[in-house]
Amino acid sequence: MILGIDEVGRGPWAGPLVVGAVVLGDAKIDGLTDSKKLSAKRRSQLDTLIREQAAGFGLGWVHAEELDQLIIDGTINFLQETSKGTYVTTLAKADLLIPSVSAASIIAKVARDSYMAEQDSIYPGYGFSKHVGYGTALHRAAIDEKGVTPLHRTSFAPIAKILGLQPKSKMSKLFSHPDTTKKIGDEGERQAEEYLVSLGHTVIDRNWKTKWCEIDIVSILNDEVYFSEVKYRKNAESGDGFEAVTKTKQRQMAFAAEYYLAKHPKIATNPRLAAISITNSELQYLELE
Repeated sequence: MILGIDEVGRGPWAGPLVVGAVVLGDAKIDGLTDSKKLSAKRRSQLDTLIREQAAGFGLGWVHAEELDQLIIDGTINFLQETSKGTYVTTLAKADLLIPSVSAASIIAKVARDSYMAEQDSIYPGYGFSKHVGYGTALHRAAIDEKGVTPLHRTSFAPIAKILGLQPKSKMSKLFSHPDTTKKIGDEGERQAEEYLVSLGHTVIDRNWKTKWCEIDIVSILNDEVYFSEVKYRKNAESGDGFEAVTKTKQRQMAFAAEYYLAKHPKIATNPRLAAISITNSELQYLELE
C-alpha cells in the first residue's frame, strides 16, 4: 500500500498550508499529475474522482499561527527517528511522478482554494478568492488599507514589516547563505509557478533553455500564452526584481518567446510577456507591454 502525501500553500502571505494524503489502492484515474499543471476545472474534476474512487484520503490543515513556527521541506523525512521512518521515502517532484502523490496535491489544492474563496465573505475587500493569499498588488493594497487579518502569516517579510516584527521566512534564511543561489532561484520559481496557477494558468514549461535564450516559466491562460521572467532579490534595499527587467531584457524575452513558439507551433497564439519579482517572500506580478 502506498500513501502519497503532498502540501499546497507554502508561498502565500495568508491562509493555511494544506496537506493531502491519498491511498489510491486499485483505482486507476487518468490525468493525475502535479496540481500546478492542471486548470482549476480539471483539478475539480479529478478531485471528485479521487474522493469517489481512492481507497482512502485525508487532509491536514496548518493555519497561520502554527505555520509561523514551522520549517517544512519536501526532502526531509521527519519520521526518520521513529518506528515509521523506514517506511517513508522522500522524492523531489513526487507530485509529478507518483500517482498517489499527484492525487494528494490535487485534493489539497482544491480544498485550499475553496477555503480561501470562502474567506471573501469573512474578510471582504482583500480579494482572497482571486489571489488565494499570494503577494499580489491587489493583496498588498488591501493590507495597506485594511491591515492584517488572522489569516496572515506574521513570519513573512511584508506582514512582519507592517507589524514591526523581524521577518523569519524560509527565503530570508536562504538568502543568508551565499552558497545557496540555486536553492533561492528554485524556491522563487516554485512560488512564482504556484502564484500563476492560483490565477488560473496552466504551466506547460519551466526553465526552458537553448544556447541562444531561456525562459523561466511558460503558461497558458484562456487563449494566451505567457512567458514569465522570475527575478528575486535579497532585500528591498537593492530594489525589486522589476528593475532588472530593462528594455534590453524585454527584447531578449520577446526573442525567446518567438523562438519558443516557432519550436512549438501547436501552442495557442497571443503571446504575452510578464515579470514576477520576489523579495524574501513578497511576490509581485507585472504584465509587460
